[in-house]
Amino acid sequence: MTNTELQNRASDKAFAKITMLSIEAKQLDDDIKTDNTQGITMRELEILYDSTITELKVWRYIAEIIEKSNKYE
Repeated sequence: MTNTELQNRASDKAFAKITMLSIEAKQLDDDIKTDNTQGITMRELEILYDSTITELKVWRYIAEIIEKSNKYE
């Protein structure tokens, strides 16, 4: 596998993770707005949402680094 192929795969994985985290964050936000706690407390649901948003920021940063490294090759 070439370095370019590796970077492309890493980029694809990062953007897939971003997509899934975005969907999860939207669902958690909807659950908070509708008080749909599904057996956990509202505080726990809010913690899950905050954690998902943090993970989303991290993966966006990772994707940005990968994309920048692709430009300089």
